[in-house]
Amino acid sequence: MKTETLSRKWNPAEKKELNKPSFALNKKVIQQIINGQISIHAAAIKYDIGRTTIDYWLKQFTTFEEAEGYMEKDKELKKLQKRIQELEWVKDFQQDLIAEFELTTGKSLAKKYLPEQLAKEIEKKKKAQNK
Repeated sequence: MKTETLSRKWNPAEKKELNKPSFALNKKVIQQIINGQISIHAAAIKYDIGRTTIDYWLKQFTTFEEAEGYMEKDKELKKLQKRIQELEWVKDFQQDLIAEFELTTGKSLAKKYLPEQLAKEIEKKKKAQNK
């Protein structure tokens, strides 16, 4: 058994050749992240660079104001995504109420007073509730 473990230890591992990114690439990636064009995760995948490396570049090559601006954009984006989810939930709830109202009263007011796209969505909900 000892020979098996020893033979495993002495097998050399394959070494990955490292390509050191140029300074121009560093600046390009940093500018794209600061401007909000790409996220750190997406940049890491696109340029085949580790996220920790990109974090290091951000700390080394950005001013405090630039980094703060990036963080603010990221926070604002997350707030907007959360707000979109909330509004989608409200829209679905309202459509369910309208569809329920139309089914119980027999009146079709959605086609008359709402935009065509919303009226179609309400019709789908009514069909789903009838099933």
